[in-house]
Amino acid sequence: MLESTMALFNKILYFCGLLLFATGLVRAENDDDGVTVETIEEEQYHSPQINSKSIYFAEHFDDEAAFKKKWVKSEAKKQGVDEAIAKYDGKWEIQAPSRRILKNDLGLVLTTEAKHAAISALLDKPFEFKDKPLVVQYEVTMQEGQNCGGAYIKLLSRGTNTKADLRQFHDQTAYTIMFGPDKCGNDNKLHFIFRHRNPVNGTVEEKHSKKPNQRLDDIYKDKEPHLYTLVVRPDNTFSVLVDNREVNGGSLLEDFAPPVNPPEEIDDPDDRKPDDWDEREKIVDPTATKPEDWDEEAPAQIVDPNAVKPDGWLDDEPEMIPDPEAKKPSDWDEDMDGEWEAPLVDNPACAAAPGCGPWTPPLVPNPEYKGVWRAPLVANPNYRGKWSPRRIPNPHYFKDENPFKMTPITAVGFELWSMSPMLLFDNLVVTDDLAVAEQWAQQTYALKRTKISSDSDSLAERALRLAGEQPWLAAAAALVAFALIAGLCYLCCGPSADPDADYKKTDAVTEDDPPQEEPQTQKASKSTLEGPEPEEQTEQSDDQLADQQEEEQTDQESEPVEKAQIDTEGAGDGQRKRKPRKE
Repeated sequence: MLESTMALFNKILYFCGLLLFATGLVRAENDDDGVTVETIEEEQYHSPQINSKSIYFAEHFDDEAAFKKKWVKSEAKKQGVDEAIAKYDGKWEIQAPSRRILKNDLGLVLTTEAKHAAISALLDKPFEFKDKPLVVQYEVTMQEGQNCGGAYIKLLSRGTNTKADLRQFHDQTAYTIMFGPDKCGNDNKLHFIFRHRNPVNGTVEEKHSKKPNQRLDDIYKDKEPHLYTLVVRPDNTFSVLVDNREVNGGSLLEDFAPPVNPPEEIDDPDDRKPDDWDEREKIVDPTATKPEDWDEEAPAQIVDPNAVKPDGWLDDEPEMIPDPEAKKPSDWDEDMDGEWEAPLVDNPACAAAPGCGPWTPPLVPNPEYKGVWRAPLVANPNYRGKWSPRRIPNPHYFKDENPFKMTPITAVGFELWSMSPMLLFDNLVVTDDLAVAEQWAQQTYALKRTKISSDSDSLAERALRLAGEQPWLAAAAALVAFALIAGLCYLCCGPSADPDADYKKTDAVTEDDPPQEEPQTQKASKSTLEGPEPEEQTEQSDDQLADQQEEEQTDQESEPVEKAQIDTEGAGDGQRKRKPRKE
């Protein structure tokens, strides 16, 4: 009865808890000021549309026909590599992500690995670096992670102006900016490189930004879409963002290597150090001589002249002796194994003595020891310091106060090598207005992140979020949990209703004992243990003696522990039987 009552009680508590949790979910959904769990249905996604004069290029890759008209695959060969791998034969395809997030959302996928691949497209209009910032933004999904390879984009310089130029796009094609992730082994990079033209001699040099201020390992491993944004401003500052979070930033003048502006002075390449230039700050004292009493032959240690052999030292006793108890193995073959010798053991005679064997005095430091004599060092009177070439004006010096004014951009392209296939690129935009890029991301990347977050939320995570917004729900859940725990503890630790409990606690004979079928055996009596009693106390009939002898014989054949219990109480009252203990 008690068990059925507790089971019913637990079921009631369980269903009350479920009802309470469901009520909290409904209230949270219907409360205007509470939590609203936003869900993104696949049908809500549409290709982004922005009508703005600030856009120079926009590509969502959702229209394969439009993609084929705009983008051109390279037919060139990579320079400086083996002919067998020089061709740009990597495969580009428009595909849905392998992990479907939004319906009808497609991307540009590099499907092959270990192959050079290049593809490019012309801007709708050239970007001139004048008085507006450059904003470049695109998504990358490393659908199978990344072991070694890049996923960066190149903004191609003026000179790549036609589709014929795009067909010849290769690694040496001039670019103005290279931006994006790159990884090989443990070397993770997020490139921002711009090519700067020397206004004096016209040479072009790559300038590499400093490293990001935080680690970006997850973008190469989590197989999720990530948004990369580069902003270069007319005031010569820049920002690099990953998933709308700035990870790098600074100045074009100060945070690049090598720096934009060269030094005003350089070392004279024709200057040579004079032959008599002495850079030694100290020299060996030329006037020093070794003292006459300096003995370089004296040993570092000598025998202690004050040492005395301890009393009781056993000179004639060896420290180790052959084991006197050792015996040659029976299978020992002297022809094969050689002459047998007993193993050595510590000499027991040396145990109480200070030592055994020949005594030798210990060594002590030699007070006369001085070692090899060396002349001391003194200041060099001819010391002239560390030599360095003289400084001269840098013939290539210039001062570019506005490195933002880079070579105009006319095209964008991906020129890559990757050891991991299935790199997906999506939602590329080039603009001069950061707000436009943010609006573009709201229609694309933000929807993906919301959907991913919604799909990954577990029931426990939602409950915790609701509990944070609805304190009454957390308190009610705690009460229900406490009641469940209390009921469980009562079941485990409450009073027992086991009808066999008495059997486990006593050896007494009870009324409900089952009949014992096994033969009863005679228990050893006190008289048996203590010897014969007085005659008047041990007289028994002939039948009793015969029965006793028969039972004693049975006791000897049975196991003494399991079949015989010794009763030493009540001597003279006859032989008492005990009910076997239930195990």
